[in-house]
Amino acid sequence: MLHTPPKQPTLPEVHRSIPIPNVKSFWRKLFAFAGPGYLVSVGYMDPGNWATDIAGGAQFGYTLLFVIMLSNVMAILLQSLCVRLGVATERDLAQACRDYYSRRVAIFLWVLCEVAIAACDLAEVVGSAIALQLLFGIPLTWGVCLTILDVLVLLLVQRHGFRYIEALIITLVSTIGICFVAEMIFSRPDMAGVFQGFVPTLELVRNPGKLYIAIGILGATVMPHNLYLHSAIVQTRNWQRTSEKKWEAIKFGSLDSTIALCFALFINAAILIVSAATFHVSGNQHVAEIEEAYKLLSPLMGVHLASFLFAVALLASGQSSTMTGTLAGQIVMEGFVNLRLPPWLRRLISRLLAIIPALICIVLFGEGSTTNLLILSQVILSLQLSFAVFPLVMFTSDRKIMGEFVNPGWLKILAWLVAILIGGLNAWLLIQTVLQGL
Repeated sequence: MLHTPPKQPTLPEVHRSIPIPNVKSFWRKLFAFAGPGYLVSVGYMDPGNWATDIAGGAQFGYTLLFVIMLSNVMAILLQSLCVRLGVATERDLAQACRDYYSRRVAIFLWVLCEVAIAACDLAEVVGSAIALQLLFGIPLTWGVCLTILDVLVLLLVQRHGFRYIEALIITLVSTIGICFVAEMIFSRPDMAGVFQGFVPTLELVRNPGKLYIAIGILGATVMPHNLYLHSAIVQTRNWQRTSEKKWEAIKFGSLDSTIALCFALFINAAILIVSAATFHVSGNQHVAEIEEAYKLLSPLMGVHLASFLFAVALLASGQSSTMTGTLAGQIVMEGFVNLRLPPWLRRLISRLLAIIPALICIVLFGEGSTTNLLILSQVILSLQLSFAVFPLVMFTSDRKIMGEFVNPGWLKILAWLVAILIGGLNAWLLIQTVLQGL
């Protein structure tokens, strides 16, 4: 069953704008489909995840590496479902919600998603501002304001085509990777301990403190806006609308996201490994904040460049994440309610929704409030996540919607297990966060 695409797709300026070569070469096709996965991957290594990885490594050494790997496997599964939905129905997740749910439900989901995007953007803005302060001594208030410039950069780059946006994001992701390869070399981790950390142990369940951080890593890894984003940008590829070519697009689109998310796994694991090798081993198990980690890295490693590279990676992480967040904002507004604003205005609104709360908190409560802002953003994301994951699993498991591209039985079971696990973990994490705040 081949669906008729919507009359007006989201991101119409780049929809089906990238040609797919009609050749048998595996590598040429993989290159043509490569890109969307990297835009999605930045959401899995954004500043909101850094504090959790740093705290996990500092307190418990390498033992939580298994949790990072497990969360990445769940992310790979969900993002592959996004590819399947986008290619099979030629609708993104937001459009599917609008088409298959009542208008009242669709608007409710849209509002929740806008709040989640604002919360996610808040974490990226704060992370970028912290990086600017660490690198150049710029006050956080000015750093927050400067982050609005990346909206202009995104608009300028997109004028040259979507491939240029992908190239920019891949460059930023590569920068993060290079910085952490260097940090790994500087920190000289215990490789036997690293490999052992990827093996699950019952200690994860027995130790309440370790369980709390483990669930924080699992529950906050999948970003709800990534599910909307990926199902839309996979449609920037101009594959032929035949059953055979759609299966091919699903295969290569899923392969692209799997490779990109494996890179995200390396980044998150590297943050935890560096934290464990530097802070846990030296007796600084209390380190949990980004600024504190920056100040201690160079003295403990004995390498002046270590703190600088850490801040550069943080800036690249924040900037890449904010760019994909603004794209996601445009997608959900157009997809859920068919409301179309000029791209510059939509992205400006998205950024102001993050900048204004950040400025208010910093001005009223001081620069020390940034950690609480990051925690708040993760709590809001946890609240919204299930409202994105469950519709995605429902749609891709429905033969009336997906036709021959419906999830096979084993994938349905696996997808529902992941959805229920994520929903349960986020609910538990939210309750624990609220109880700790009382």
